[in-house]
Amino acid sequence: MISVQEALDHCLALATPLPSETVPLTEARGRVLAEPVAALRDQPPFATSVMDGYALADAAPGARYRVVGEAPAGHGWHGRLGAGEALRIFTGAPIPEGASQVVIQEDVDRSGDEIRLHDDLDDARHVRAAGADFRRGDRIDAPRRMTPALIALAAAMGHANVTVARRPEVAIVATGDELVPPGVTPGPGQITASNHLGLKAMAEAAGACVRLLPIAKDTEDGLAACLRRAAGTDLVVTIGGASVGDHDLVGPVAESLGLERAFYKIAMRPGKPLMAGRMGASVLLGLPGNPVSSMVCGQIFMQPMLAAFQGLPPAPAKPLTARLVTPLPANGPRAHYMRATLSDEGITPADSQDSALLTRLADADALIVRPPHDPPREAGAEVHYLPIPA
Repeated sequence: MISVQEALDHCLALATPLPSETVPLTEARGRVLAEPVAALRDQPPFATSVMDGYALADAAPGARYRVVGEAPAGHGWHGRLGAGEALRIFTGAPIPEGASQVVIQEDVDRSGDEIRLHDDLDDARHVRAAGADFRRGDRIDAPRRMTPALIALAAAMGHANVTVARRPEVAIVATGDELVPPGVTPGPGQITASNHLGLKAMAEAAGACVRLLPIAKDTEDGLAACLRRAAGTDLVVTIGGASVGDHDLVGPVAESLGLERAFYKIAMRPGKPLMAGRMGASVLLGLPGNPVSSMVCGQIFMQPMLAAFQGLPPAPAKPLTARLVTPLPANGPRAHYMRATLSDEGITPADSQDSALLTRLADADALIVRPPHDPPREAGAEVHYLPIPA
C-alpha cells in the first residue's frame, strides 16, 4: 500500500491539461480560464459623477451658481464650465471640462437656472477618476475558474468571449450484480445503486461533462463491453470491483484492454482498494464500492484530477483545524477520513464511521483527517479537517 499523498501524486501526474476552446461569456460560468484576459480600455474611460447633483469648479458654502446645462448618464455635456457656472449632472455621466467636484442635489436649493449651495457641505468630491477600476492592459490572469464577478469584469474589459480549458469528459461505471438502478425494485440480495449519481454531481460541480454508463454485471464480457463504451473520454471512473475477491474484475479486465496501472491499494480508510492508471487515451480511476468510500475518494482524488485536467495547479485543499467536541481513540495504520459536523463548539465525529452509512455522510460537513498511528485525542484537542463541498 502507498500513502494518500503518493496516490494523489500519481493521479495528478495522469491528469494532463486538456486543450483550450473559446466560448462566449454567457457560457463561461465555472469554466477555467486558459489564457489571460487584458482590458481593452480604461474603466471608467472618463471621470464620472458618483452622485446626482451639480458639477462645478470649486464649491463655496452658501455660494450661488448659474446652471448652464444638463448631463444625464450616457450623454456628456460638450462645453467648459466657467467661474460661477454649474452643470446639472447624474450618476455615471462624464465630468465636464472645468469641473473638479460634484455637489449632491440634497445640498443644493434651486430656483430656475440658479442654485445656492448649503452652508454645511460635505468634504467628498463625488468624482470617480478615469481608470479608477482598471487600466487598459490590466489582466485577469489564467488559470482561474470563472466566477460571476470575473465574468462581469471580463465584459467590462471589453470582451464577449474568453478562452477556457475544455471540460473533462468523464464516464462513470458502477459495477456489481447486486445493483439495480434507482426506481427499480431490488430483487433478493440486491440494493439500489447510488454512488454513481453522487459522483456525477461531484464531477459536474468540478466542471466535468459526465456520461453515466449502464451498471456493469460481474462478468468479464459485461465489464469489458462497458469499459469499451467509455472509450474516448478523458476519465473513466469505475465504482466497485477493484478489490481482490473472485468477482472483483475491474483490474484484470482493464488490463486486458491496455490499462497501465500506476498504483493499487492505499493506506486510507475508507478507500483502501483504490487504483489508477492510463488505459489507451483515457485515465482510469477505480474507486471502492462502498458508498462512503467512493464519495470520500471522489473528493480526495477525482476532484483534484478534474481540476488538473482543466489546467489548475495541483493544489488540493489544505486541511483546516478545529477543536474536538468529543474524544477520539488512537488511529490505526491507515489515514482515516472521518465524517464529522462543525459547530460553534468545534468539530464532532459521527457516532459511526461504517463506510456503508450514507446518512452519516449526508449529515456531515467535514472530514476529520487523522494520520496513520495518530495517538488518542481528548476533547478540546486540535485536529485537521477538510470541508465537504456542498
